[in-house]
Amino acid sequence: MGKKSGGWLTLLKDHTKLHRSQKSKDWNMASSSVTSTNIIQNHDFSNGLHSWYTNSCDGVVVEKQSTRYAVIANRKETWQGLEQDITTRISPGLTYTLIAHVGVSAEHPHLHLHSHADVIATLKLEYHGSETKYMQITRTSVSKERWEKLEGTFVLPEKPDRVVLYLEGPAPGVNILIESLVVTCATSHGIVEGCNVVEDENIILNPNFEDGVNNWSGRGCTIARHDSMGEGKIVPKFGKYFASTTQRTQNWNGIQQDISGRVKRKLAYSVIATVRIFGNNVTSADIRATLWVQTPDSREQYIGIATAQATDKEWMQLEGKFLLNGSASKVVVYLEGPPPGVDILLNSLVVKHAEKNPPSPPPYIENVDYGVNIITNSDLREGTNGWFPLGNCALGVTTGSPHVLPPTARDTLGPHESLSGHGIHATNRTQTWMGPAQMITDKIKLFVTYQVSAWVRLGHGSSGSHNVNVALGVDNQWVNGGQVEVNDDRWHEISGSFRIEKEFGKIMVYVQGPAPGISFMLAGFQIFPVDRKARFKQLKQQTDKIRKQDVTLKFSNLDESNMQGKMVIIKQIQNSFPIGSCISRSNIDNEDFVSFFLKHFNWAVFGNELKWYWTESQQGNFNYRDADDLLEFCNRNNIPVRGHCIFWEVEDTVQNWVKNLSKSDLAIAVNNRLTGLLNRYKGKFKHYDVNNEMLHGSFYRDRLGNEIRPNMFKIANKLDPSSVLFVNDYHVEDGCDTRSSPEKYIDQIFDLQEHGAPVGGIGVQGHIDSPVGSIVGSNLDKLGLTGLPIWFTELDVSSVNEHVRADDLEVMMREAFVNPGVEGIVFWGFWELFMSRENSHLVNAEGEVNEAGRRFIEVKKEWLSHAHGFIDEENEFRFRGFEGSYEVEIVGICEKIVKTFVVEKSGSEVVVSIRL
Repeated sequence: MGKKSGGWLTLLKDHTKLHRSQKSKDWNMASSSVTSTNIIQNHDFSNGLHSWYTNSCDGVVVEKQSTRYAVIANRKETWQGLEQDITTRISPGLTYTLIAHVGVSAEHPHLHLHSHADVIATLKLEYHGSETKYMQITRTSVSKERWEKLEGTFVLPEKPDRVVLYLEGPAPGVNILIESLVVTCATSHGIVEGCNVVEDENIILNPNFEDGVNNWSGRGCTIARHDSMGEGKIVPKFGKYFASTTQRTQNWNGIQQDISGRVKRKLAYSVIATVRIFGNNVTSADIRATLWVQTPDSREQYIGIATAQATDKEWMQLEGKFLLNGSASKVVVYLEGPPPGVDILLNSLVVKHAEKNPPSPPPYIENVDYGVNIITNSDLREGTNGWFPLGNCALGVTTGSPHVLPPTARDTLGPHESLSGHGIHATNRTQTWMGPAQMITDKIKLFVTYQVSAWVRLGHGSSGSHNVNVALGVDNQWVNGGQVEVNDDRWHEISGSFRIEKEFGKIMVYVQGPAPGISFMLAGFQIFPVDRKARFKQLKQQTDKIRKQDVTLKFSNLDESNMQGKMVIIKQIQNSFPIGSCISRSNIDNEDFVSFFLKHFNWAVFGNELKWYWTESQQGNFNYRDADDLLEFCNRNNIPVRGHCIFWEVEDTVQNWVKNLSKSDLAIAVNNRLTGLLNRYKGKFKHYDVNNEMLHGSFYRDRLGNEIRPNMFKIANKLDPSSVLFVNDYHVEDGCDTRSSPEKYIDQIFDLQEHGAPVGGIGVQGHIDSPVGSIVGSNLDKLGLTGLPIWFTELDVSSVNEHVRADDLEVMMREAFVNPGVEGIVFWGFWELFMSRENSHLVNAEGEVNEAGRRFIEVKKEWLSHAHGFIDEENEFRFRGFEGSYEVEIVGICEKIVKTFVVEKSGSEVVVSIRL
């Protein structure tokens, strides 16, 4: 930090010893008692200027006569000094005490230093989207050749996006000297709860193997330290040594360290391992960082931290995070993963308290022409101008295409001028990826959601089914813009969406998919930015019509007196529309998680604890303990639960012992699973996902025949007739997967019903990217034609920007709530580090609600009805309200009466009698 040369540095050698006052000595004694709670990193400069920054000046740490201190020099302005970012180590509402030991000196011998100079401690408070603020904590007057104590307190009423502490003040040319700086939140009552500071230090002992392999052990294998391997070709990337694992006979064998007592619950930790592989002629393999946890009640947990593909050519970094929800009696971190016989090499391992990411600022988006097509010459009135063939196919113009926009584009754009009737014809295709293309680099804006819409048709003479796909080449990455399966010579709609969230060099859009030799036509091709907030306004109006009911309150009292004219104030306490979340066994050990869940959700589903591979990972060894604990928690809090899932049709999710069964033994095992699970929990799960993802897998059907699927439903219904039995699948709502179009889903449901399966509900998982309301709404409408209730069963949205994620979430919540066929929404989690997709959480790992979480709460609050007015001459009061529980306050001249009532779903006006 700072310059390493120049006249001022030479002068440091001539500093005379600075004298201490008795007051300074007293401070030294006091500071030692609170050092453990100091939020300042490297407060005594024992690690040089690590964690510190100089503010447009120079800094160096010197040691003279057993005194180490920082010297901040080459100061051209009074505000220049030494600073440290303390954002992640400070909380609003707490009183912090600052104590620093400071001095001053003249930078040049000929510069006259006045008898005193002020040193000031200041906070810089940065807020996204608003002006930076400055808070002066304290100042002290310092004389040359004396150390002085700088002492003060401060409280932040709210948490800024960034908090920087810095020392400033003396005139230009005067050096600031700092021996130590301590900031604590200790009070006269002791340390404030929640104020203990987690030092930003590696909790791994001997992380670079300087002390051999002390503190390390092999997990089912042998470990050793090396300075080189492979005839000197493998050397450490950092330091002098690395460790190897040998004699690995299982994938889970590896190197480990017991970190019990060094990790705290409810704190997020980051893990960075520098790794590679060696031996057995394997050039690449996955390495996993895993945490093994044993709880005080002897429960075992395995927490996946990170996975990355390592090679035998170079070192790479494996990075991830973890958090312990509950107390642990033992915690071990280890590396595993490569095939047996392959050595894991570890150069270093760092586990420390994870830095908190600053909140996302709203994306800077300007001059967006919502609804305007960015495709050049879309109507082909200028021939193929603006288009080019991808590959050596040929492009021509044809006529006879539809004159109207595809339905989902019309839903978004509203009335629109007729199309030209011209289309582009791609012929002489020798590869599936060949087709018409355009460059759209300069037309795409970051973080804007684009809708894709087009008519497509196969050329004459084609047979069989073919996928047609709108694809984007974003630099070297492929992005799906929508696809449709075509198996005849009619025009078909293709719809989809995309969003780009990283800086890019070039973007090409192209249409591809049919088999080589098959020509196809494209017409009415549209890519346009979507104004999602405009649709929100429409949906709000529709929601009031669809979800609210006319309610009449009939009042009566004991003396039958007239109540006309008395004022009533109606407040809805809870909307009864189901909004639930996925939870796991470890989550309920975290009081903060439980508090948020119970406050904002009224249904639940278990993430893994009811799945067959969890309850019977080894044949005959059952684990219902986790599911029992979760069910008891939900029952205690009156939370209805979905049962997910009895079977999972995708082969990769089936445990090995089940895969290895013969046909007859598999049939027996399936029946045992049904009878064991359904009898144990009869009447306790409101729903069951009977055979998960049957559009994407066929494990049981391939081995046991087509009849196994309806039979699973029949047996489940016989064992527990109280539970509604669901199909459940993904990508049904977004148009990006031809295997799970609404049409195919409906065909599957009807086929099950024709074979006697009592299908009672449709599960739409809802793992979606860049959702567009008209597409989601259209697909929900199609499913609604079955007459079956629809639930979003595993909803999550993903964006690196919290504000965009909030918009995505609002799209899905509003489209679900406005659709009369949708009867519930279940999120696939909400807490960071406990979700299947990154950048999808509503609450950060240590409990802070982010922008997406705030939007979720705001939308839910909007779905509460309130009214006020006066009782009429018939002792009645009328209003429109959502289903749910209410409180009504009747205000008289001398008294106030409060009653509660419930509005239930009804096909007509709801009448509620209230007796006072």
